[in-house]
Amino acid sequence: MVYSKAMEDEFVVVRSYYEFVDYININGLPDFISFDNDLGLEENGELAPDGYAAAKWLVYHSGLDLIELKFNVHSANPVAAQQINGLLTNYINYLKDNRE
Repeated sequence: MVYSKAMEDEFVVVRSYYEFVDYININGLPDFISFDNDLGLEENGELAPDGYAAAKWLVYHSGLDLIELKFNVHSANPVAAQQINGLLTNYINYLKDNRE
C-alpha cells in the first residue's frame, strides 16, 4: 500500500529494523504499524534485517502485550507479506484465545 505524502505527518516512519526496535523500546507500542518487508542493504552491502525480522522481534523478544495491535502489511513481496501477516495474526489470536 502506498500512503500519500499528506499522510506522512500522521506516521512516524522508520526505515530499518534497528530504527523500529529503538523506536518501540523508547516510545512503546504505537497505535498502528504498517509493515514493509524488503528494507534494503546494510552499509557493508549485506542484506538488512527485514520486516519479518521486525515482526518476529515484536512476538518473541519485545515482551509487549500485542493483543490490541493494529497492523497492516504493505510489502510488495507476497511471500514475506504472508509470513508477517500470518505470524502476527496467529500470535494475536493465540493471545485472545488464552486470556485469563
